[in-house]
Amino acid sequence: MTRLTGDAVRVTVLIGETDTWRHKPLYAEIVHRAHAAGLAGASVFRGIEGYGASSLIHTSRLLSLSEDLPVAVVIVDTRARVREFLPQLDELVTEGLVILDDCEVIRYVGRDEIQDEADTQGKRSL
Repeated sequence: MTRLTGDAVRVTVLIGETDTWRHKPLYAEIVHRAHAAGLAGASVFRGIEGYGASSLIHTSRLLSLSEDLPVAVVIVDTRARVREFLPQLDELVTEGLVILDDCEVIRYVGRDEIQDEADTQGKRSL
């Protein structure tokens, strides 16, 4: 696993929940391609209300239930790795918004590493 700390870039892709790529949810295709590209991580967040270029408000409120809620795919990695991945986003995202933000990663640890740290600390206390 690659450790990522320090300066990084956060990619936020804002799309609709019903957007697809070859009959598959677009957000899933983005996550799978980010994984295949070896990027540090990607998460998908479903919005409860929003609007974009169409100016139509999509909401999850009961009285005005929408089938196309906003979705944010967030990816974080180094600037170089994100730049290498951007052509894939350019191919996939035909409607939506792609945002790049500089950020600082202060901790990036996988579950196996957390267990290793706990085991090491347990051995020290014996």
